Amino acid sequence: MVGELIYFLGLQIKQSKDGFFISQSKYARNLVKKFNLDSASYMKTPMGSSQKLSREYVVESVDNTLYRSMRGSLLYLTTSRPDVMYSVCLCARYQANPKITHLKALKRIIRYIGGTTNLEIRYTKDTNTNLVGFSDSDWAGDVDDRKSTTGGCFYLGNNLVSWYSRKQNCVSLSTVESEYVAVGSCCSQLPWMNQMIEDYGLHSDILTIYCDNSSTIYISKNPVQHSRTKHIDIRHHFIRDLVEKNIIRIEYIGTENQLAGIFTKALDFERFSTLRKSLGLCAI
Repeated sequence: MVGELIYFLGLQIKQSKDGFFISQSKYARNLVKKFNLDSASYMKTPMGSSQKLSREYVVESVDNTLYRSMRGSLLYLTTSRPDVMYSVCLCARYQANPKITHLKALKRIIRYIGGTTNLEIRYTKDTNTNLVGFSDSDWAGDVDDRKSTTGGCFYLGNNLVSWYSRKQNCVSLSTVESEYVAVGSCCSQLPWMNQMIEDYGLHSDILTIYCDNSSTIYISKNPVQHSRTKHIDIRHHFIRDLVEKNIIRIEYIGTENQLAGIFTKALDFERFSTLRKSLGLCAI
């Protein structure tokens, strides 16, 4: 079953004395050629830092089949390419009625893939078994409904093992609320992942989540109901229980070192390339 999945996703696994390298370079090249963009100029980033997508009701729609085919092909590529996770998930929001701007955004992602088909994820042997998560959000980033985007990634020691980017299902009234909801999403996954590695005989120290919003950390550690938390849905307050029981520790990290930022917003090339490298993506 695992072998069939690896073949279907076009995963290529290499081993060296330093560790493992996973890529989908052949799949990426075929994808670019499939949509006739192999001769187009390459892009440095999958999405422009100032680019904002919206529903655009007055603009003429494009072929639904083509758009969904592009989006689906790119979605499979996110198995080994976390650098395009945010942009692909953003474009997926408009697949019901795609416009020309949405199609151009997808083509830009593919043009970026065309110039980076040699990227692969490195997994080193020299590491530990501590589980660490990075949580971030882009407050009111969706132009249409002002919902925020949650992004996160998880490391087992030095190695990236999971990542995600999704739109929150509620409208956050402040940056603090948006970040708190994002941390809640991260907290719900870490204990489950910890149970998984324990099934394999591995042990992690206290689970750590890094957040770049100090007010969010203060709320999670303060047992007194704060005025800023009254409008936050009660289901997100289980964070406090995890913190009080010393199961999860939430620590502050500067925005410049927040690795989950690449899953919540479009970035300029310098910032994007720095985070891409921090995720473990390197050229073959």
